[in-house]
Amino acid sequence: MKKILVIGSLNMDTVIETPRIPVPGETIMGESVKNVPGGKGANQVYTIGKLGGDVSMIGAVGDDNFGDRMIENLKKVNVNVEGIERIEGGTTGQAFIPVDDSGENSIIVIGGTNGQVDEALLKKYEYLMDESDIVVMQQEIPLTTVMAAKEMAVKKGKLIIVDPAPAAAMPDEFWKDIDYIKPNETELGILIGKELHTQEEYKAAAAEMLKKGVKHLLVTLGSKGCLLMTPDSEEFLPANKVQAVDTTAAGDCFTGAFAVALSQGKTEKEAIAFAQKASAIAVTRKGAQTSVPSLEEVLENF
Repeated sequence: MKKILVIGSLNMDTVIETPRIPVPGETIMGESVKNVPGGKGANQVYTIGKLGGDVSMIGAVGDDNFGDRMIENLKKVNVNVEGIERIEGGTTGQAFIPVDDSGENSIIVIGGTNGQVDEALLKKYEYLMDESDIVVMQQEIPLTTVMAAKEMAVKKGKLIIVDPAPAAAMPDEFWKDIDYIKPNETELGILIGKELHTQEEYKAAAAEMLKKGVKHLLVTLGSKGCLLMTPDSEEFLPANKVQAVDTTAAGDCFTGAFAVALSQGKTEKEAIAFAQKASAIAVTRKGAQTSVPSLEEVLENF
């Protein structure tokens, strides 16, 4: 089994259950509120650990109660946490997530110590990248760090997976030599500066990203499935049909599961199918890391 390194964010999520997401200027009564470990990087590394991957993380939390809880939660699924820096006096990142009755959500992130995942921290834990075969990144840490990590991973010959969320403008050269990017349809639209609505528009947008030097695109389309595009091929892969309760972290679950499957020698399409199964289970449950299934559940349910 190949080793995986996740470089990214850790947030404590405040999840608010509400009948619907309020419109601007509106006050409504919510139904419940709870704290759940989250953050795109932490969700992905947690998924990888829970599904049996050999994984480490580079990130940062504060020396606060949320930081303690984040690290202990990752240890429970055998994540190597030695690269997660405890920032003295720092405040662990937080996210505030209203979830409506249909399972849809919106998310506001307060970066906290995620903003201190800088190039110096990356250099301090560079040995973790040296020991790894696959590097997974997102964009909830400073983009300068993401760019530096990508360049470092390319030079070291690592397989690179980027989940470009929250979607943000990046220099065109950033995308060159990335093995996989996994945007959803909204993020893909942001990356190319257009709103996308149809399969043809998704394919055209993906083709634009391939021209920038990305080797493979995995565009997750929720209940509509997944678009896989390479310079030589394109294919829509249907989703597993389930009743969604909460879509929080579904994309992170997909990314983590995809990385695990690749680390175990699965083919690209086998890895996508495995990731679709894992994320389909995740959306039937509430919360971020609390929704991630075990390996046994993924193998048994589909």
